Amino acid sequence: MLAADNKQTTAAAERGAALAFDIKRLTGEFLDDPYPTYRALREFDPVRRMPDGSYFLTRYDDCLSVYQGTATWSSDKKVDFQLNMSDSLLYEHHTTSLVFNDPPYHTRVRRLLAPAFAPRALRALQTRIEDLVDRLLAAAAERAEIDLIADFAAAIPIQLIGDMLGIPPGERKPLRGWSLAILGGLEPVLSKDQFDGGVRAVAEFKDYLDDIIAQRLRSEESDPAEILSKLIAGTDVGSGEGGSDRLSKLELIHNCIFLLNAGHETTTNLIGNAVDLLIRHPDAMADLRAHPEAIETAVEEFLRMESSNQLGAPSKRRRSAESHLQPELTCTSALAPPTVTRRNFPIPTASISAARLIAISPSAPAFTPAPACRWREWRHRSRSAGCWRALRGSSRREPSCAAAARAFAVSNLTR
Repeated sequence: MLAADNKQTTAAAERGAALAFDIKRLTGEFLDDPYPTYRALREFDPVRRMPDGSYFLTRYDDCLSVYQGTATWSSDKKVDFQLNMSDSLLYEHHTTSLVFNDPPYHTRVRRLLAPAFAPRALRALQTRIEDLVDRLLAAAAERAEIDLIADFAAAIPIQLIGDMLGIPPGERKPLRGWSLAILGGLEPVLSKDQFDGGVRAVAEFKDYLDDIIAQRLRSEESDPAEILSKLIAGTDVGSGEGGSDRLSKLELIHNCIFLLNAGHETTTNLIGNAVDLLIRHPDAMADLRAHPEAIETAVEEFLRMESSNQLGAPSKRRRSAESHLQPELTCTSALAPPTVTRRNFPIPTASISAARLIAISPSAPAFTPAPACRWREWRHRSRSAGCWRALRGSSRREPSCAAAARAFAVSNLTR
């Protein structure tokens, strides 16, 4: 009887959490651990009507239908962003970059950017990534401590994308601040400070890239990893000829900013979340050490357990009246792992090794590390070198700390 009462009380609490959820009024409890809320939404209100009239989706098949239904749903965010950003530089950036646009613009820009990011070109960066990881770990060992995010997870993509854009090493310090300020403009509720900071970051980054492009046009020297010259060659600036099949200078600049933003935040969150998961679950760490050949599969599992982007403005606006929902309807899809699990099966707390799943715990709810969107929490967690030594293990047959970190960085940066 008592068990039944407890079950009813729990169900009532979950139902209440689902019915109270508002994406524009996220609580500290949700930010610390969003998964109970996602679970309650899937159970009690999977197509959640927000107070502003939009809908929040949490079931896999619903999210998939919206993302794949390009004839009905649009990625164009001009209407949505106009409300928060007006006709600002922040609006100019987010409505010019690749991700928030539909064909034919999206198709044209993606086609022009694609050669610079072909698998063969990215594989050529492997040695560079490995050398960078070795340098970062050596510096951490010398200090005898490491801030996992600032000294490692954020440093890797910033340095690599800096190389790709031809930004001199001594001029890369502002990059992360610019990126975070610009991405801050995508928050569901945008404060004045966030808005002003985002506009300022876009202006400064645009001016800086304008100078870099001018320098690249004057110079014949380039780093083999640098792709900016290839991108310039596909623009009006590089050829001196206009045309609908070429990037304008403005499109080039904003998509270079987009490359930093997209590649920096998700990679940083992935590395931070992965190490956190391994530290929290030593059995999984031992299993991965014993099967280093499974690193790529492990990376996929890290992403499945902790999304690098929880609520990064993945909303879609309906483009036609074919749906039974209201015209001009906006749907936001949660990207958290329990949502994107196929057919809503519970996520096992597990690690992957060499094509087999090894269960660690029978219940998914017990597995609730800090969500990816809480990068601010990481900034203040100074990880000792012992965290990295834990990856090394005691057997000489197992991969070294540096080798494991190199393999992990290469796996997620060149995919």
